[in-house]
Amino acid sequence: MAILAAAGVAMLERRIANRARRSADAGANPLAPKVVMAETAGVFAGPVTVTVLIPAHNEEASLPGTLASLMGQSHRPERVIVVADNCTDATVDIARSAGVEVFESVANTRKKAGALNQVLRWLLPEQGHNDVVMVMDADTRLDDGFLEVAVARLAGDRALMAIGGLFYGEEGSGLLGQLQRNEYIRYSREMKRRRGRVFVLTGTASMFRPTALRAVADNRGSAIPGTRGDVYDTAALTEDNELTIALKSLGGLMVSPQQCTVVTEVMPTWRALWAQRLRWQRGALENLGAYGVTPRTFMYWAQQLGIGYGVIALTSYLLLIVLMVMSMDAWVWFPFWMGVGLLFMVERLVTVWRGGWGARLLGAAIVPELVFAAFLDVVYVKGVIDISLGRQASWKHVHVGSDNTVTVTS
Repeated sequence: MAILAAAGVAMLERRIANRARRSADAGANPLAPKVVMAETAGVFAGPVTVTVLIPAHNEEASLPGTLASLMGQSHRPERVIVVADNCTDATVDIARSAGVEVFESVANTRKKAGALNQVLRWLLPEQGHNDVVMVMDADTRLDDGFLEVAVARLAGDRALMAIGGLFYGEEGSGLLGQLQRNEYIRYSREMKRRRGRVFVLTGTASMFRPTALRAVADNRGSAIPGTRGDVYDTAALTEDNELTIALKSLGGLMVSPQQCTVVTEVMPTWRALWAQRLRWQRGALENLGAYGVTPRTFMYWAQQLGIGYGVIALTSYLLLIVLMVMSMDAWVWFPFWMGVGLLFMVERLVTVWRGGWGARLLGAAIVPELVFAAFLDVVYVKGVIDISLGRQASWKHVHVGSDNTVTVTS
């Protein structure tokens, strides 16, 4: 049943996407490929240029590596702007010493989304159709070739509104770090199987045409939730997920090329991971609540139902194991369940093969990843309970200092 349901969702998602791409309704789908192609026919907007925005709040430890990865690209960006938001460390000085521009937010109380809205209000009016804006986190490093491939894709398809990166976890942080790296490897593998179809334009590194960002700002408060004039919805806990849904709701075409990969930080402690994932999970649910059930959000609703099903299935499995252990005098090996376990182990192993021997051994061990999955399930349940009880959400910032100390602040 689960396999049939997944196949049905995939087929319906493809049908919805194809229908949006063929739409010629500029009112309902202002970013649909047919509409954009008609509006830009016979117009040469110049070569594709890249302006990189790096929102940073006290990122002195990670910012140098991020800037180095940008400057080392085979296609270097034309402009790099560090968006310093209420920084109290050396972030601004490091950015200026690296020779990049600095935009300091003014009286911003809306976290990352608010800082980005401020810089985009200043930047977007002067950007042409091919003057692409890239937003990347200050703890992310681009793999070489990212910008070259992305620029080529944008130059070859003027209807393409956004490009998202595929992210992998940085080395370190012991067993917990490897668990997250395995998770990210499987996510990237799934995105490749989707043939570049975007699930989320990750905040780690994504590129947008100014046309797309202006359309989002113009349609806030009417076609899509938010305040008119804001590119990012400051009420959203997960601004990248919300912006993805906004662009899809306006008919925007977006891809995640296999060559556009980035390396991002992993959470070094369980407390930091809890804060990060609770924000992600609750943010995703709240975004869906804001948009409701529509053809463009159907896939995301199906995903949440799938996660809920997974929570019930894993909990039932663990309870069954405990019940069997407590009710039997001697351990009995069931060939059928041994076969199922072996098949599961092979799946865990194959799906992280490209991650090296550390990833393979952890995948084959099964138990650590089951514990990790149970942890994520608890986060999911906590998010659902908090929303159901109307508890106030807060944006948690996880900061890793230069001495590797970890702090989680609101």
